[in-house]
Amino acid sequence: MAAQTPRRQDAASHRTPPAHTAPEDVALETALLALADPVRQTLVRELAEAGDWERACGTFDVPVTKATLSRHFTVLREAGLLEQRDAGPRRLNRLRKPEFDARFPGLLDLVLGQAGTARQA
Repeated sequence: MAAQTPRRQDAASHRTPPAHTAPEDVALETALLALADPVRQTLVRELAEAGDWERACGTFDVPVTKATLSRHFTVLREAGLLEQRDAGPRRLNRLRKPEFDARFPGLLDLVLGQAGTARQA
């Protein structure tokens, strides 16, 4: 009897699906803290410029480790700003702008506008 080679499992199949917080369940303080960090502002700004589900987590050019980037995505999910879904080995992202704007009208636009102003200065 020939020995069988163990099958290699796809790493994505063992990944826990991301938990999402509904924007209506987010406190203003949580939203403000999520949007205060410059790395998270970059993530939000790049997602605002992309279409839904176009950007995978590994496509953002930010000066942090993978573990730190993962934490930033978690903070954004917990603040109701981000929705993620797995597509094979990739985790795709969507900015929840309409839902977040319904909860905090104008806040996201203010932060995105501030980021653009800061870059021009």
